[in-house]
Amino acid sequence: MTATTTPSAELDSERADLLAELAAARSALTKTVRELGDQQAGERPTVSALCLGGLIKHVAAIEEGWLRFALEGPSALRFDLPDGVTWADLAAGTAREIPQWAIDNQNNFQMLPGDTLAAILQRYEEVAARSEEIITTVPDLSATHPLPEAPWNEPGAAHSVRRVLMHVIAETAQHAGHADLIRESLDGQKST
Repeated sequence: MTATTTPSAELDSERADLLAELAAARSALTKTVRELGDQQAGERPTVSALCLGGLIKHVAAIEEGWLRFALEGPSALRFDLPDGVTWADLAAGTAREIPQWAIDNQNNFQMLPGDTLAAILQRYEEVAARSEEIITTVPDLSATHPLPEAPWNEPGAAHSVRRVLMHVIAETAQHAGHADLIRESLDGQKST
C-alpha cells in the first residue's frame, strides 16, 4: 500500500498535516507485511490472537467506521444488543446471543478462510481513499456528533471530526507498533 495521496497545496495546513500523519501511520502498518504471503500474514506468533493480516483488517474497519461517524453521526457506529442480552452478559461471556457487530469485530482481528493479504491491502487502500475524500471535503473539522451509547463511551460524550481523525491516527500508529513486534516474531525482520 502506498501512503495514498500526498496532501494537496490547496488544502488548509491542518487538514494537510492530519492527512500526512495518517498516511505515515498507514505506511508504517503496511510495511510490516512486505514480502509476506497469506500464510505468514495469518500466523499468530505471540501469546495474543493478533496476526498481521488481522491487524490491517481491524484498522481498515475502525477507520471506515469512524470516518462514517464523522459524516453521519452516531447512527454510523451502533452497538445494539439482542433482546434480553445485557452488557454484563456480553462482558462475562454468558450472552445467549452475540451481536453481529461483536462477531464482525472479532473476525477483523484474524485472517479467515478465503482472506488474502492482497485483498486486505486493496480494501485498506479503498478505505484510505474514501477517508481522504471525506477529510478534504468535510466543511468543518469542528463539527461534533454525540458518541453512540456503549459502556466504553462516557454518557453524553461527543467527538468532533478533528478528534475522530486524531483517534484514527493514534489507533493506526498503535497497531503499527503491534504489527512491527509480530513481524519480528515471525521472521526477525523489522518494518523500519
